[in-house]
Amino acid sequence: MSTPNLQDCVRDSMRVYFDDLGGSEPANLHDMLVKAVEKPLLELVMERAQHNQSRAAQWLGLNRNTLRKKLLEHGLAD
Repeated sequence: MSTPNLQDCVRDSMRVYFDDLGGSEPANLHDMLVKAVEKPLLELVMERAQHNQSRAAQWLGLNRNTLRKKLLEHGLAD
């Protein structure tokens, strides 16, 4: 059996989310999903990069200042 890819996991989670809404209209889905994914992504990348922001920014394809801003937003700055 193959391991599900990230897109499949997100798709399945979003299906459950919509089912849980019970007919209610969703709001701000994009922002909600970005916030839900961004913090754990930043946590893991920073850990793997041994908290080297320049390396982490490179891995993420971000400017180091943008990474710093995102770390602050998520309460992950040193």
